Amino acid sequence: MNIPEMLSLIFLGYLLKRAIKSERFFYILRRLINEVFFALFVFGNVASKDLSYLLKIKIVFLYVFLIIGISLSTSFLYSKLFVKDEKWRGALIVLSSYPNTAALGFPIASLFLRDITPAILYSTTNSLIILPIVTFVAAHYSTGGTSIRKSFKKALRFPPTLANLLALTLVIAGIRLPDWFINPIKTIGWTNIPLLLVYFGSRISLGKFSVRKLIEVATFRSLIPFVFVYATLHGYPREIFYAILVEASMPPAIAANAILAQYELKAEEAISVTFVWTLIVMAFFSILAWR
Repeated sequence: MNIPEMLSLIFLGYLLKRAIKSERFFYILRRLINEVFFALFVFGNVASKDLSYLLKIKIVFLYVFLIIGISLSTSFLYSKLFVKDEKWRGALIVLSSYPNTAALGFPIASLFLRDITPAILYSTTNSLIILPIVTFVAAHYSTGGTSIRKSFKKALRFPPTLANLLALTLVIAGIRLPDWFINPIKTIGWTNIPLLLVYFGSRISLGKFSVRKLIEVATFRSLIPFVFVYATLHGYPREIFYAILVEASMPPAIAANAILAQYELKAEEAISVTFVWTLIVMAFFSILAWR
């Protein structure tokens, strides 16, 4: 999927929102995306891998952990000190930690690289780790942060989290599912990407856009990781450097906004910020690639 196609799907969602006044349609669409297609997408992509593939390029694997750690720790510390709204605190941590490494990351990485395998490796490894984390964070803050046990139970009721944990268990156990079983799941699951783009477009509401929230999300999701990767990996082979630089700097995932909607954590504000920052990131990397 290229950038014009992505923008077209987002615009289609925006037009659908203006044409369909009932929220029930979009409620059903969100449930279908979150509980069916997203779960199949996660399971198919994770279960089809093996440990040797995930460890093939060790530095990519290492940087997934480093970027997740940096984004989580800096956004958590900032929100603890400066964010009074409990729900935005949870939303900020989720948005800062969950990057759009597939639907947006792959097309942008292809601007710099002919072989985006390292970018795919980064995205796959990231999805193994971050989905359970952000669903727990969202569940925790949606309950007011009062019960860790209740938050875990609520997170585990989210189908993509269960799909991710099941697939990860199979990978670690060395159980390889046959292609005739896993390929249809992957094919159906990949329809999650265009559906998420359409849903994302339907949620755009710049009336709740906040410059401060944009700066907060941009700082912890993209700017700090970009500076860190550029400073520590500049001079590495092009396919490693640009794959990690792009994937580490992506705006929040559309799926992150769907998770926030699932747990009622400032979803409209989050989507407005994500939309604006997505356009800025796309423009930045396009200009960088054309230099």
